[in-house]
Amino acid sequence: MSELTTDLKSLHEATLNNLKSSKANNTFRAYKSDFKDFGAFCAKHGLNSLPTEPKIVSLYLTHLSKNSKISTLRRRLVSISMLHKLKGHYLDTKHPIIVENLMGIRRVKGSIQKGKKPLLINHLKLIINVINEQKVDEIKKLRDKSIILIGFGGGFRRTELISIDYEDLEFVQEGLKISIKRSKTDQFGEGMIKGLPYFSNEIYCPVMNLKKWLEASQIKSGAIFRRFSKGLSLTDKRLTDQSVVLLIKEYLNLAGIENKNFAGHSLRSGFATVAAESGADERSIMAMTGHKTTQMVRRYIKEANIFKNNALNKVKI
Repeated sequence: MSELTTDLKSLHEATLNNLKSSKANNTFRAYKSDFKDFGAFCAKHGLNSLPTEPKIVSLYLTHLSKNSKISTLRRRLVSISMLHKLKGHYLDTKHPIIVENLMGIRRVKGSIQKGKKPLLINHLKLIINVINEQKVDEIKKLRDKSIILIGFGGGFRRTELISIDYEDLEFVQEGLKISIKRSKTDQFGEGMIKGLPYFSNEIYCPVMNLKKWLEASQIKSGAIFRRFSKGLSLTDKRLTDQSVVLLIKEYLNLAGIENKNFAGHSLRSGFATVAAESGADERSIMAMTGHKTTQMVRRYIKEANIFKNNALNKVKI
């Protein structure tokens, strides 16, 4: 009997590990962070957070709705549900009190999501120009230009961008191939390869700038985007995804552009928007960005064409 109990215990632990491994580390951390907020709400009002019940979750969503977007409410609901599953508890997130409440909140608030601004071609050129004007060591300029140009040119998520290793690169006659080992929508690590062709204008070419950065830094293995120490000595420590955000905001500010509504995602959305404006179809955009569904890509295309296919263009005044 004791052997059977031990067996079941180890199976239970292994199952929990499998459930955790089914999601990327960043996703799991986000679940825990979201649930922490829900736990604080429950503690403040003397309610049970784990296990909880639909009525309590509905109250929490109403509380959140005062200052949060609909997308935030949906994400919190997913997080609460996932933590219950991981702890072996059932929570009916399809209960009418949750579903109807969300529908009511959506009607009151509206459902249009205002995302971060895309980094467009004019922004990109201004940033590269302002980096070139900085009175800092050339090696730092090369790193920062490479991060921004590669991030834009490949439609990268910031976590994908800082995860690139030297071993993932292959320079070919047409440009550069970059192997992506894992991404947000590739939970099983199937990977993908992005191809970045040479630009005619070398100043803004992602491939040429990356080549110069690798030559100057003499990186031959491991992370290609690394931190500098205070004396601008290159370390072997990989940049964080937050560093990408800070770089973008810093150089936008130096270029005289209001940076409040820009973020790391602005590189990715910028690529998709510019590609759509240039006539690229959704399939070719998705092949680069790695989007698994057309919903977001179609939104980029719609926004890119808001003036191009505008009925008011036919009106003559």
